[in-house]
Amino acid sequence: MALSDHTSFDDIKQLYGLSSDDVKLIMRQNLKRGSYEVWRRRVRKFSDRREHYK
Repeated sequence: MALSDHTSFDDIKQLYGLSSDDVKLIMRQNLKRGSYEVWRRRVRKFSDRREHYK
């Protein structure tokens, strides 16, 4: 779910009880370093957009 651009950390927390820090740790452990960094940049960009449009 975390790889999806349409799923927020809040959605993951409601479904699985994982905080954003937990999700980031899981992703860091399971993705290659470059893939993790690209994912973090993308998540940061989308979260900024979500805040703007609320």
